Amino acid sequence: MSFEFTEEQELLQSAVREFAKNEVEPLAVKLDRDGIFPAETMRKLAELDLTGIPYPIEYGGAGADYVSYALVIEELAKACASTAVVLAVHTLAAAPIMQFGTSEQKKKFLPMLTEYKVLGAFALTEAGAGTDAGALTTTATLDGDYYVINGAKTFITNGDEAGLVILMAKTGPGEGTKGISAFIVEKSVSDFAVGQHEDKMGMRGSHTTEIIFKNCRVPKENLLGTIGGGFKIAMATLDGGRIAIGAQALGIAQTCLDEAVRYAKERKQFGRPIAANQAIQWMIADMAKDVMAARLLVYNAASLRDKGKSYSMEAAIAKLFASETAMHHAVKAVQIQGGYGYTKGSKVERLMRDAKVTEIYEGTSEVQRMVIAGIALR
Repeated sequence: MSFEFTEEQELLQSAVREFAKNEVEPLAVKLDRDGIFPAETMRKLAELDLTGIPYPIEYGGAGADYVSYALVIEELAKACASTAVVLAVHTLAAAPIMQFGTSEQKKKFLPMLTEYKVLGAFALTEAGAGTDAGALTTTATLDGDYYVINGAKTFITNGDEAGLVILMAKTGPGEGTKGISAFIVEKSVSDFAVGQHEDKMGMRGSHTTEIIFKNCRVPKENLLGTIGGGFKIAMATLDGGRIAIGAQALGIAQTCLDEAVRYAKERKQFGRPIAANQAIQWMIADMAKDVMAARLLVYNAASLRDKGKSYSMEAAIAKLFASETAMHHAVKAVQIQGGYGYTKGSKVERLMRDAKVTEIYEGTSEVQRMVIAGIALR
């Protein structure tokens, strides 16, 4: 088993790292402070052919692998976690079309996303249906050549900016998850309303909103997969999404480590750098250990996906470990920097706020443990 990147992957990593340093990081504080969507950055990412990384060239993608995609998300997250998740969810929206779409759907909709003609979003969660997807109440009723959608989705990343949404709705027959179907909703054709904007603790440059469907008419040819097949589509999509969130959490954790090391070497107390203190050394050692382990887990899951092997358990483990690593060590980075770290506007203060949600979205840490245990006990 090799954990070395190819020459092409190393070149991509270097290019994105440079882009993140020059174009993404300088905007991170303003995006966080003012809750600004990184519109210009997304356009630049599209120009660099990074808005459709793991999708075939014939559909407007870069034709790269999932390891390359994880590399991009990690490098962006080191500079600005908000920008990383905007790209991650946009890329996620194309996945179910690629995997379950018809030839016509792929030709029509994939280039819209991969070439960034529209921003993508994924709409599963509702106010009363988070982990329990079977409890969702949004409905899709066939009326001639259209499905009429009614309901509301909440906590939707990219919701207010999205031009294309992968939507899960109840069509029946069947109870619980068996009645869920998936739809491709193109805003220019099937208009929907944007409801409440969430004022979040972190990831403030990534907009999270409610999406409201009121007699929204979606062409019946936009049904994705089969009637009642939506839950399967959603779960398959989230498997890949967990690798991306693991990569995002890894990027946050790596920056926490970098900032802790930098400060520990610069800050002097009692005539010497605090890095000379064993207590600080042990915290940094634990950070380095866990960041390395998270990196191996994330890229192992991505590699398995590239090889066409089963990766559901590995993706859940990577997401769980990387997100908990990011949160745990963001707190340690703040502790190492003391009062300066706790000050509004410090980098580690922002990282701590950003890290928390990686333990929540794309399935909470508790859900990841359910997934892992379920597979291990089969």
